[in-house]
Amino acid sequence: MSHEEAWDARYAESQRIWSGNPNVALVSEITDLPTGTALDLGCGEGADAVWLATRGWQVTAVDISGVALARAAEHAAAAGVTIDFQRHDVQESFPEGEWDLVSAQFLHFWEEFDREKILRRAAAAVAPGGTLLIEGHMDHGPFGHGDHAEIHFPAPEEVIAALELGDGWQVLTSATHPREQNDQDGNTVTRVDATVKLRRSLP
Repeated sequence: MSHEEAWDARYAESQRIWSGNPNVALVSEITDLPTGTALDLGCGEGADAVWLATRGWQVTAVDISGVALARAAEHAAAAGVTIDFQRHDVQESFPEGEWDLVSAQFLHFWEEFDREKILRRAAAAVAPGGTLLIEGHMDHGPFGHGDHAEIHFPAPEEVIAALELGDGWQVLTSATHPREQNDQDGNTVTRVDATVKLRRSLP
C-alpha cells in the first residue's frame, strides 16, 4: 500500500478524524502576525487552513490524501473562504512559490519517511521576512503504541539542527509544552508537544 493509499484509508475510517478546530500552537504563535500568504503542509481536513483564511491569509493547503482534501474543501465552502488546495506527497513533490508563513503541524507518519527533508524544503519556501512554524509530538499520547512505539519524536533543538539553516534565521520559539487531548474513550489526557518558530531575515 502506498503512503497515499494508507492516508486515504485512515481518513475513510470515519466521517471526521480531527476535531475541526485549529491547532493550539498555530493560534497562539500566529495570531499577532500580519496577514499575508500561507502554506499549510499536511492540512488534513482543513481546520488550520480555514482558520487562517477567515483571518485574511491567502492560503495554499497541501495534503497527500484526496479524502482529506475533499473534506477540507467542504469545510472551506461552509466557512465562505477560498483556499488553494493541492494534493502532494511532499516527499516527492512540493507546491511552487514562497510564502510569508509556512506551517507544518504534526507532520508525522507511522511508516518511515524523511521528515527532515520535507521540513528543509518547507524552510526554503519561506519568503524573506516570513515565518516557519513547526509543531510536533514529543510522545505517542493516548494513541499509536504497539507496532509504532519505536518512532522518534525529536526535541525542538533537534528539529532546528536538522533544518541546516545557516545564517539568516532567528529562533523565536524553541520549547515543549503540555496539551490536553481526549483519548479514544473520551477521557482527557495530557501529552507533550514541541514548538519551533523561526523567522527568515530580510535581505
